[in-house]
Amino acid sequence: MKAADARAKSDDELKEELLGLRKEAFNLRFQTASGQLENTARVKVVRRGIARIKTILGERNQASAAP
Repeated sequence: MKAADARAKSDDELKEELLGLRKEAFNLRFQTASGQLENTARVKVVRRGIARIKTILGERNQASAAP
């Protein structure tokens, strides 16, 4: 997901997307540990997606808290 796409979504949609990415990251860690992971680049994509969403949510929280 691009940052522009993420910024267009509501907070609830972003939180739902974040939950899905965290579940996927969990499954990818298990696949890595068991040696079944074929697409190793997916781990990097998922981690960056999580970071991107958390950054946008943090920016929104900080903007709403500012006077």
